[in-house]
Amino acid sequence: SSQPGGRRRAVAIATIAFLTLVDLFAMQAVLPSLIERYEVSAAAMGLAVNASTIGMALASLATSFLGRRIDRRSGIALSLALLALPTTALASAPDLAIFATLRIVQGLCMACAFTLTLAHLGERYDARESASAFAAYIAGNVASNLFGRLLSAGISDHYGLTITIYVFAGLNLAGAVLAYATIGPAPRGATPLPASRASLAEHWRNPALRASFGIGFLILFAFIGTFTYVNLVLVAPPLSLGMMQLGAVYFVFAPSIATTLVAGLLARRVGPVGALWLSLSLALGGLPLLVVPHLPIVLCGLVLVAIGTFAAQAVTTGIVGRVASGDRGAASGLYLASYFAGGLAGSAVLGQIFERFGWGACV
Repeated sequence: SSQPGGRRRAVAIATIAFLTLVDLFAMQAVLPSLIERYEVSAAAMGLAVNASTIGMALASLATSFLGRRIDRRSGIALSLALLALPTTALASAPDLAIFATLRIVQGLCMACAFTLTLAHLGERYDARESASAFAAYIAGNVASNLFGRLLSAGISDHYGLTITIYVFAGLNLAGAVLAYATIGPAPRGATPLPASRASLAEHWRNPALRASFGIGFLILFAFIGTFTYVNLVLVAPPLSLGMMQLGAVYFVFAPSIATTLVAGLLARRVGPVGALWLSLSLALGGLPLLVVPHLPIVLCGLVLVAIGTFAAQAVTTGIVGRVASGDRGAASGLYLASYFAGGLAGSAVLGQIFERFGWGACV
């Protein structure tokens, strides 16, 4: 495609990614307000907020079984339209159990859209184009981390939690319209269910894919643990940030938007394994800075963790798309199920460590 066409395509892919996952991270930014609203512990609220990852893991597996039968454009648009329903209902969730249940339903809708989009990209573009397409998609994911948190912190500070949640329901509907307008219709490649099951088993037997699934699990384990509970460290003494200041902290994701776009280039230059080593080393280098009681140093640490984990995710997603023989939708589904299961495990395990032993032990 021509260069302007390629740029337009990258912008559309990144925007769909942004609108698909914007709800996942937005609630983490208002964690202190949610703890106050429901009068629960940090660990309980952290787990409820991240309960969406249960839905995401389940939906990723289900979509990998049934994905070949689902028209990509209709499936993505319908998932995002339905996502607006549990999002709207969150505004009036009376207790923590219903809040967590709605987050799980949100996760089901988000992961259906996410998995189908990754499958669409893997099927629509050749190996060279798909590396750029995946990088654009992960860059949109990064932007949802930044602007989703900024929006939720800013709107809740001025207008309260309820209005914040309604705004995000509106963004879900905008995502549905954009997906339907920009994703071309594709023929329905109906495959019998046993073939999909066989392809899942074949993917699981592939050592490179198994390693990628494990890396995905660990990336989101560390990432969700870090960016959920660091909020509580930032609002507590000695840092004592207000909600608007907490929102501004999320500019730590801004450099990752640029660096994630070049992750594909890095993987081509030094190889995917070399790119993973570099990315994860960078994230690991940022972690010790998070226990220093000075804001500029903590922010530097968060920048390094964000750049490293997002680059690693972009590289690993690219490996899965490239290594999978045959049904790429099934491989993407298995990867995402592992990835989101890691997020749930991270929020549960690190929430308990945070409550019992403090932030230093988490790090």
